[in-house]
Amino acid sequence: MGMNHMGMNHMGMNHMGDNSTMPPHHHPTTSHSHGGGDGMMMMMPMTFYFGFDNVELLFSGLVINTPGEMAGAFVAVFLLAMFYEGLKIAREGLLRKSQVSIRYNSMPVPGPNGTILMETHKTVGQQMLSFPHLLQTVLHIIQVVISYFLMLIFMTYNGYLCIAVAAGAGTGYFLFSWKKAVVVDITEHCH
Repeated sequence: MGMNHMGMNHMGMNHMGDNSTMPPHHHPTTSHSHGGGDGMMMMMPMTFYFGFDNVELLFSGLVINTPGEMAGAFVAVFLLAMFYEGLKIAREGLLRKSQVSIRYNSMPVPGPNGTILMETHKTVGQQMLSFPHLLQTVLHIIQVVISYFLMLIFMTYNGYLCIAVAAGAGTGYFLFSWKKAVVVDITEHCH
């Protein structure tokens, strides 16, 4: 009994079952500690807001505190989102140019009134150990990193930065994707 009593006191409880000495519960989903080592807790916004005071942008040292800094961040995020859309379209164009072998396969499919129609499918091949595929791989990595940056920027819930992401992506799509429609094969069924 003496050992059990000592173990309970060691854990911060007394023998009467009173848990008033237990630390309060913290919710890690609503707050986090920044890496400064000072133990300071900062509340993360979980709803959209419009402000420019103490807004962290991706890195702990990149903090927005003035309207001018927010305007600069807005332009930078807008251009990053535009670049992301342009990169997606550019990768599709590079992929079309690097296709090395095209094979057409025909197969019968049932048509109206019991007729048989021939449907043609295009199969495109590409070599794995080639410069175009290496370039596509590097561009894919860049595209993935930018997409996560844009997602994390949007997750700041700052209204100005969210508008910059959406407006930049929309503008980029508008400027770059009109060429895509010209070269799309209308016989393609899977996009």
